[in-house]
Amino acid sequence: MKHQETAQQIVKSVGGVSNVKSVYHCVTRLRFELKDNNKADQAALKKLDMVMGTNISGEQFQVIIGNDVPKVFDEMVKEYPALKQTAEGNKQVDGKKQNVILKIFETIAGVFAPMLPAITAAGILKGLLALFVTLEWLSAGTDTYRILSAIGDGVFYFLPMLISFSAARKFGSNPYIAVGVGAALMYPDMGALLSSGNPVSFLSIPVTAVSYGSSVIPILLAIWILSYVEKTVDRFIIPSLKLLLVPLISLLVMVPVTLIAIGPLGTFVGDGLSGGINWLLNEGGLISGIVLGGAMSLIVMTGMHYALVPVIISNLATLGFDKFLPLTFISNMGQAGATLGVFFRAKDKKLKSVALSTSFTALMGVTEPAMYGVNMKYKKPFIAAMIGSAAGGGFALAFGAKAYALAGNGGIPGLPGLVGQTFWYAFGGMVIAFVVAAVVTVLLGFHEEADDAEQISGSIAAKPADVTPAAPAPVEVEVEPASATADSTAYAPMTGKAIPLKEVNDPTFGDELMGKGIAFVPTIGELISPVSGTVMNVFKTKHAMVIRNTDGMELLIHVGINTVKLRGQFFEAHVQAGDPIQAGDKLLTFDLAQIAQNYDITTAMVVTNTADYKQILPLKLGEVAFGEPVLKAEL
Repeated sequence: MKHQETAQQIVKSVGGVSNVKSVYHCVTRLRFELKDNNKADQAALKKLDMVMGTNISGEQFQVIIGNDVPKVFDEMVKEYPALKQTAEGNKQVDGKKQNVILKIFETIAGVFAPMLPAITAAGILKGLLALFVTLEWLSAGTDTYRILSAIGDGVFYFLPMLISFSAARKFGSNPYIAVGVGAALMYPDMGALLSSGNPVSFLSIPVTAVSYGSSVIPILLAIWILSYVEKTVDRFIIPSLKLLLVPLISLLVMVPVTLIAIGPLGTFVGDGLSGGINWLLNEGGLISGIVLGGAMSLIVMTGMHYALVPVIISNLATLGFDKFLPLTFISNMGQAGATLGVFFRAKDKKLKSVALSTSFTALMGVTEPAMYGVNMKYKKPFIAAMIGSAAGGGFALAFGAKAYALAGNGGIPGLPGLVGQTFWYAFGGMVIAFVVAAVVTVLLGFHEEADDAEQISGSIAAKPADVTPAAPAPVEVEVEPASATADSTAYAPMTGKAIPLKEVNDPTFGDELMGKGIAFVPTIGELISPVSGTVMNVFKTKHAMVIRNTDGMELLIHVGINTVKLRGQFFEAHVQAGDPIQAGDKLLTFDLAQIAQNYDITTAMVVTNTADYKQILPLKLGEVAFGEPVLKAEL
């Protein structure tokens, strides 16, 4: 049920089905192509329990979920069948032009992402078979080995047919016609004809002999062109004959055109691209490892790694190994090590907890919480992660580390993909990246910041901490568990205008996510205590504090919207955590005129333990002065 509800809320928050051009998922993210990214409510998405955060890469809007992303995606397409169709994802909307390079990356990602389960399973099986033969647990000549080998090799050999189906869905072509094109190229007699060594022609036009088994680029180009051929033919055929003639003409055109022109061209491009990258990895050695290893996190963030997917798959299918994949493992270990360094260096207990947990998830191959939630937030740990990855990458490629299968996971669970003759070099690179990143993070240090209301709510209201991209680091609030023991009344903490909390222009307060309460638009830059009790916490930036009265009512008073960015400028606190207070005591003074120049000065007063009360009622709205009763909490 939670996956279904999450799927519904995500679709609603991205602007509804009508705003979605296409959607697919990778290992950890839903990747949307929206008609208008501005319609997506990122704040609402980040509030969902299963959503770790959001990210925009080029034109692509990403919702980071983690390991449950396939289940959420399945519920999404079940609830909204229209989202299964990706044809609309290739049409420009409202005349908006897209970056061509980014469009290519996104297209490649959209084609290969649905195929990853089959490719990953086959790749891991091939790696395990190689391990079993090396350990002499299985002989290569047995029937068992040959059957298992067919399972692993079959996916790669018939890769053009898998690509045909997936590419057709991406390009808006009939997937079964596309598979027909791939099947014709893979037909045994076609392979025998092209490999015979004799000249081959079609209607007296020479056909270049090319092997299509395990190929990637030729069939990708063929299905892209097929999508235009099919649509063109469809426009000229009368409706009663479409079912018969459109598939027939499309196949009769595309198979010969592919054999004569597209296949040789695609093979040339694919071989050139693979050859160039493999030459760089083979000949560059240490230098290539340092440069690519250090830059890998940036490559992944921009989506450029998807451009290499065809090369990686082609290498695995034809060479039996790939040298680029180990760098993805090493980069992930760099992110994991950096967050572990944050754990050792941080002073705040909550930040330590978040850093340690995200370091573990990065070790398991899910790096988004570590990279976006911690390392990029504090910048220096992200730099340390790149330094560690550069060191590990240099070591690995200096010794020729290889991956022998596409494991589908760049962490510890994906290690079977590295099993082979160079396993220990790849593993050594991972260890180096992890250790160096952790040590450099500890040495460089970072600046811990005070948190704002959205994050502090986790500590006060006993909610789990959220880890979201670019989120401020959580701050521990030492508050002893307590329950309200009697009805309580709070008095106006400032002079000005009292307004309903729902009118605050901040969803954290306006939607009462932290609890019920009241808000004020002050006319005097002074905050006095609305109750008698104890100061539980004063934010380092002095713009907010938590107090508890003698009957257990907990109040968060937050002066202004986004005033945490002032870092304490224009604020002066007159109390500190642990101080006893009486109603009317001065808590805080602030320069109202200076702050109001750039910030909304509306001040929220929220009962953070709202759940302890039957109801919380504003007693007065409109003009108020210090000390007037404004809020009552009833058990």
